[in-house]
Amino acid sequence: MSGQLPSSMVALPRQGIIILTYVLAALELTCLFMQFSIIPYLSRTLGLDSVSFGYLQTTFGVLQLLGGPVFGRFADQRGARAALTLSFLAASALYLLLVASCSPALPGVFLLFASRLPAALMHTLPAAQMVITDLTAPTKRPTALSRLGLCFGIGVIFGSLLGGTLSTAYGIQCPAFLAFVVTLLGAVLSFTCIPVTTKEASVQSAHQGGTSVFDLKAISRLLLLPRVLPVFLVKVISGFPSGLFMVMFSIISMDFFQLEAAQAGYLMSFFGILQMMIQGLVIGRLSTRFPEEALLRSSVLVFAVVGLGMALMSNVFHFCLLLPGLVFSLCALNIVTDSMLTKAVSASDTGTMLGLCASVHPLTRTVGPTLGGLLYRSYGVSILGHVQLMVNLLVLLVLWKKPLSQKGDKAR
Repeated sequence: MSGQLPSSMVALPRQGIIILTYVLAALELTCLFMQFSIIPYLSRTLGLDSVSFGYLQTTFGVLQLLGGPVFGRFADQRGARAALTLSFLAASALYLLLVASCSPALPGVFLLFASRLPAALMHTLPAAQMVITDLTAPTKRPTALSRLGLCFGIGVIFGSLLGGTLSTAYGIQCPAFLAFVVTLLGAVLSFTCIPVTTKEASVQSAHQGGTSVFDLKAISRLLLLPRVLPVFLVKVISGFPSGLFMVMFSIISMDFFQLEAAQAGYLMSFFGILQMMIQGLVIGRLSTRFPEEALLRSSVLVFAVVGLGMALMSNVFHFCLLLPGLVFSLCALNIVTDSMLTKAVSASDTGTMLGLCASVHPLTRTVGPTLGGLLYRSYGVSILGHVQLMVNLLVLLVLWKKPLSQKGDKAR
């Protein structure tokens, strides 16, 4: 890529900025999974019942859902440094409130719910994806984005491990305090080492003096582009059934698989290792050998096969056999659609597009607990597999009859 990047306080070459971005993403995800590992126990300690805990989770999902597109537009307009710094500062505020909620002298329940508010601005992963997208050529983009899977795997494994170990040894507030310190460090590194913007000067100038960060018309215009909407719908519809299963996984692991907490942790570690291997090593190599649309169809097909297996499985061993296929489909769907969507818009809108993509998971976390719980209580685990099978067979049929067109101009 041509052009000079605006200078940062600590001069780093282009490859150094990319490596630092991977490190920052791994740090943030590790802190996030440390938080996930202690939230259920903290909620129980504070006396929250399952309904209140559901409200807590839904609040987090709704705030991330609403904040994703706006944060992406902020990243496009204000640049990578401001976006990453803001995300880490928001995370620091969340973890500080979480530490405060652990104190018996303070109103713990109020502070626990208040700690969800900064989640609207916690979007380090989309900001990292924007940096990687801006600094890599389109042909190398799927491989570069797939390496973020290593960061996610590191976060799942080390975050869960540290959260459980530290809370057992030093108290439930220890992981939250460590996350607070680490995210403050991330904010400092972002502010001092990341360039003001990673976009080319000509691209960045297109956003100067433009519309507001909160211009919903500009965001919706981007989503409704002919090359964007079909891919985005495939991303949402194909991945939603597996998202329902993952949202219900903690309940399924206890009720259906009859796993203890430690055994469920081992299973999550296995999931994290698979994600590291498949997203970090397999998807990147496949993307250099096969067209993106072929990989997208493959992920949808494997989703359908895994759904059939889920409908028939009866124990955790069966699920372990299905897990590699499930992880492959999740990784391929997310990486390929993110790559296709960022190519479908102008370079000045990649952050906004990735912000929209980042809203898909919060959407599942918002709707999933209610819908997934209703289906699970009424029909059991098998219905989640049947839904995944039927939805993805329909998506595959649509993709086969009407391939995603790569024609048309990008947004200008």
